[in-house]
Amino acid sequence: MKYIVILGDGMADRPIYKLSGLTPLQKAKKPHMDFIAKNGRLGLVKTIPNGMPPGSDTANLSVLGYDPLVYHTGRSSLEAVSIGINLNKNDLAYRCNLVTLDGDIMLDHSAGELSTSEGKALIEDLAKALDIELYAGTGYRHCLVLQNAKSGSLTIPPHDFIGKKITEHFPRGEHSEFFYSLTKKSWEILKNHPINFERIKEGKHPANSIWLWGEGKAPSLPSFKDKYGKTGAVISAVDLIKGIGLSIGFENIQVPGATGTLHTDYAGKVSAALLVLRHKDFVYLHIEAPDECGHQGNIHDKVLAIEYIDKKVVGPIITELNKRGEDYSILVMPDHPTPLDIRTHTDDPVPFAYYRSNGNENPSGYMFCEESAANTGVYIEKGHMLMGEFVGLCSQI
Repeated sequence: MKYIVILGDGMADRPIYKLSGLTPLQKAKKPHMDFIAKNGRLGLVKTIPNGMPPGSDTANLSVLGYDPLVYHTGRSSLEAVSIGINLNKNDLAYRCNLVTLDGDIMLDHSAGELSTSEGKALIEDLAKALDIELYAGTGYRHCLVLQNAKSGSLTIPPHDFIGKKITEHFPRGEHSEFFYSLTKKSWEILKNHPINFERIKEGKHPANSIWLWGEGKAPSLPSFKDKYGKTGAVISAVDLIKGIGLSIGFENIQVPGATGTLHTDYAGKVSAALLVLRHKDFVYLHIEAPDECGHQGNIHDKVLAIEYIDKKVVGPIITELNKRGEDYSILVMPDHPTPLDIRTHTDDPVPFAYYRSNGNENPSGYMFCEESAANTGVYIEKGHMLMGEFVGLCSQI
């Protein structure tokens, strides 16, 4: 049996007036996801434990079968693993977004979907100018490390206050003054950077500041092989997801055209996943586009992102695995909702659906969406329990 998880980051949403009261999952044409739901097991799962922030770190740990209440040490330390940073036990890692400010307003948390090459150049120049430990990641996502930090700071993700004043959302705590100083200095440096002059000329948002958030200490996770008895690999354009994968012993598969945006290389990801399944048991295929569209408040593109995932990823994978004639189980789900009306994450339960090619599930008969999942009456309160059910190590909950 081969196991495939297709994770559409932030796919879940709320009913939207402009979609006649439908959610993007209800509006989107997604025959392959609907096939999985109708012919497999469909329900709701709570990936964010009560009281924890609804971050992708927490949610993806849950989806992969790791209880965040036990294993969560912070987002940025997982991203540091992906980037190749060796953290000591007293080090603190922070996500360093390259963002677009309009005066004191957070205009864009991703600086207009900055390219990785642009981001790398900007971060390397900032690290030299500010004499700090900044490490380049992917796109707008980078990392700051504080060595031997006694305590951390209370930070706020920039996508939580788009269109609002940064002065009301600065970090508080041990390093607040230092972070304020870095943010101010970064703006003074980046506003005159040649890359930003070129981006403005092209009608793009400039990456004219940094924003620090999501602190974390070095993670310690048992391997997926020890926990679930399966060898695996992760495919993602996002350092956080790659870092989680590496931390649980997965192979990290690099797809050159993977961008984490609506226009990522879907075919490249599919080819990589199918190749992985020839020599491993499990693949975690993560697609970031719906989440980015949710943060941007872009209704059209969020629906389109879901349709792309269905047409360009789910469909081709099912078709090829059916040709191979080998038993497989495929799970499709979001990690958390990213509602378009608030443009940030929530901790609401999300729909999940999985299908086994050997047909040993009771068909749900429903399409894949939030409402249908709720109507099944299937609800998994502890999100990390879903993985054991999916890989067959425990009975249905």
